[in-house]
Amino acid sequence: MTKTFLIWLLVIFFVANVSVAQAQQPGKILRIGFLDVSNASGTAGLLETFRQELRKLGWIEGKNFTVEYRFAEQKSERLPELAADLVRLKVDLIVAVATPAALAAKSATTTIPILIVGAGDPVATGLVASLARPGGNVTGFSTLGPELNTKRLEILKDAVPKLARVGLLRSPGTGIMSDLQLKELRAAALALKLKLEEIKTQPDPKSLESAFQTAKQKQVGAIMTIPTRPFLAERKWIVELAVKYRLPAIYPQKEYVDAGGLMSYGVDYDDLLRGAAGYVDKILKGAKPADLPVQQAMRFEFIISLKAAKQIGHTIPFELLARANQVVK
Repeated sequence: MTKTFLIWLLVIFFVANVSVAQAQQPGKILRIGFLDVSNASGTAGLLETFRQELRKLGWIEGKNFTVEYRFAEQKSERLPELAADLVRLKVDLIVAVATPAALAAKSATTTIPILIVGAGDPVATGLVASLARPGGNVTGFSTLGPELNTKRLEILKDAVPKLARVGLLRSPGTGIMSDLQLKELRAAALALKLKLEEIKTQPDPKSLESAFQTAKQKQVGAIMTIPTRPFLAERKWIVELAVKYRLPAIYPQKEYVDAGGLMSYGVDYDDLLRGAAGYVDKILKGAKPADLPVQQAMRFEFIISLKAAKQIGHTIPFELLARANQVVK
C-alpha cells in the first residue's frame, strides 16, 4: 500500500512540474498573412482600425501575433504569387482584402483559414457555398458591392438634377465581380434614364488624366468610380482631377471625401473591420471558418463636402443634404 502510494505521489509530482514548466513557457506567437492588391499607404487607415480592435481583444502585434504583409501595388496579376508566398510561410490565417485577393488566397490553399474583408458577393464569385454555411476554409464580411453602386447612381442624379450622362471610371480588366457590378449599373442607368459612359483606365496619374479628358469630351455631367482597391490608393489624384475638370462625383468610401472629394456613399469600413477583428480572434482560438457565417455589412454612411461643392461651383440640393450622415463644411 505504501509503495503504491509513493508511486502515485511521484506521478502527481511529475505532472505538476510539467504543468508548471508549460505555464512558464511563453505562448506561441501566431502569424497572420495580410493580402491586398493595394499598397501600404492606401491601406494605412484601415489597418490602424483593425489593430486597435485586435488590441481590445488581447492581440498585440509583436507580442502574441505577427503579420506578414503582402501588397500587390495595384498589380492584380501579382496576387497569386503573393498568396502562394504566404502559404509557404505556413501562416495561421490569411486576411484577404476584397474579392481579387480573396480569390487568389482561396486558389493557393484549402487548409489555411481565410478571412475575407470587403468582398462584394462571395457566393456569386465562388468564394463560399452560402452566406449562412460557407463551407471550406473561407469566411468573412461582404460589402454588397453591386447594390451599393446602384444607390450611388441614384444619389448622383439627385445631386445633379439635370444629369443626363455619367462617366464611369473602371479598370480595363474583367472578372466576376466587375461583371456583376457593371450589369447592375447598366440596368440602373437605364431605369434612371441616364447614359452611362464607361471609361476604362489604369490607376495611375497619366491614365487618369486621360480618362477625365475623355469624360469631358463625352460631355458627362458627373463622375463615379467602380469600387476597387487600386482606385482607392489613387484617391487623392482622382479627387484633384474631379475638381480640375469641375465634375460632381460620388465615391464608394469616405476616404475620398477626406481627400477632398464631393460625396461618398458606402460601407462603414470601421464597423466592418471591428467585426473582422472579432472573427480573427475566434479563428486564432480554434474556430473553423466553415462554422462562421459570412456577415453582410450593416452600417452605411453618406457624406457630403460643401467645401468640395464650392470648389467646383456646384450647389447640393437641400433635400439631399438632409439625408446625409455627415456634411463637411
